[in-house]
Amino acid sequence: MSRHPVRRRGTRHRTWIAGGAAWLMGCTALAACGPSGGRAEGPPAVVVGPPNVVIARVGRIVTGPFVAGALAPAEAATIRAEVEGQIRATYVEEGESVEPGALLVRIEAAALETERRAAAEAVSATAAAVETARRNVGRAEALYAAGGIALRELEDARIQLANAESQLADARARLATAERQLGNTVIRAPIRGEVRAREVSAGDVVQPGAPLVTIIDPTSMRLEAAVPAEALQRLWVGAPVDFRVQGYPDRSFRGRIARINPAADSLTRQARILVTIPNPTGELVADLYADGRVESEVRRGIVLPALAVDRSGLEPTVLRVRAGRAERVTVATGVYDDRTETVEIVAGLAAGDTLLVAVGATIPPGTPVRVRLPGGAGW
Repeated sequence: MSRHPVRRRGTRHRTWIAGGAAWLMGCTALAACGPSGGRAEGPPAVVVGPPNVVIARVGRIVTGPFVAGALAPAEAATIRAEVEGQIRATYVEEGESVEPGALLVRIEAAALETERRAAAEAVSATAAAVETARRNVGRAEALYAAGGIALRELEDARIQLANAESQLADARARLATAERQLGNTVIRAPIRGEVRAREVSAGDVVQPGAPLVTIIDPTSMRLEAAVPAEALQRLWVGAPVDFRVQGYPDRSFRGRIARINPAADSLTRQARILVTIPNPTGELVADLYADGRVESEVRRGIVLPALAVDRSGLEPTVLRVRAGRAERVTVATGVYDDRTETVEIVAGLAAGDTLLVAVGATIPPGTPVRVRLPGGAGW
């Protein structure tokens, strides 16, 4: 018996089955006539060909949970304004590659430069005051030792030194803040990558927190997806994932599970996984829709289209052509790939066996059958 249910034949099969029926009836009528138009001797052979024939072939079949979502860069940085001001100039365009430290944007800094100069002057003044207070303390200590002044005068000198040192520390802090704010007017790239978005232009006025430039690393993409709780036992970190991406209909991409969230969503009872997809050439771009499947189980064996297997009886069967006649054969099925609608055959067939499908599967067992390719060549 099958380990996995097989989907019923859908509408897309019924359309060509109807056309195949008419073709098959015509072929049967021709086979029933001899070369001179009279009745041929013996039972007539039914001539069949595509799309009513498949060949049992050795192939790869995969099962596993499906995942889907939008691609996102594995590393991205949105640089935001840290000071208020007017944009003086921009130095990059969207799509441009940048290296760490590359100049991106410059914000007008005249007011901040004035503040920095004032803070620097305050540092110089308070540093001089500290030196004066320190010399006063030295003289007071010498006079006190010689009995020339009272202890209170020495303590006053020491208090004045402490106050001067406190003022110097405060002035230095203000200078550091002014220099940091001034440095924040020059925006540089924190990572290597490509400019995804530039949100400002020269002349714009920005506030702290406003986005300026977004940079992404296109060499690696990732996909966050949710999987049902019952699928978790079929997942593991490092498991391969086969992807198809919007815009690349004829290609597939490979990724691997990087993380599995240890907690499921309390409402959906689904767990989130993170899949990384190498993108060394940068051909994949962010925000494209991708869908794929975790390759939880991969087998290699005889693979058939699911429509070739008849499950109407107690056991699955196929209609095989052997020695020029149709015969009903019981088979044992394995895993079912619902993405490609194929099923694994673990017993009952050999590679190269010819099977009848669609309208051909309605031919009674024992009927003489001749399989032909288009153009009249035998198969």
